[in-house]
Amino acid sequence: MRDLGVVLAIDDFGTGYSSLAYLKRLPIQILKLDLSFVKDIESDEDDAAICAATIALAHTLGIDVVAEGVETGAQRAFLADEHRCDMLQGYLFSRPVPAPDIEKWLASQPQGL
Repeated sequence: MRDLGVVLAIDDFGTGYSSLAYLKRLPIQILKLDLSFVKDIESDEDDAAICAATIALAHTLGIDVVAEGVETGAQRAFLADEHRCDMLQGYLFSRPVPAPDIEKWLASQPQGL
């Protein structure tokens, strides 16, 4: 699949039917950390520990991590600066943008976004 350019991601990791076994059995390249863990990392030690451990586990397995639902600078700092999360998404950066407007939105952003 990778030779064909297919990128496989697990969405909402840590909730529902997602399983650690998927990380072993499937050719996962991206793991999306569910926003239910991200939203309270500033106030809930368990959520912070789950986020940190999930990022570390994924990186050990050579998997990139996307954190969903990033809304505050403190969440961004915890995930990106302290735990080297690969990608962040959420309202801190932008509300959803219609596909035709993406290029215009990107051009209006500071370099490095």
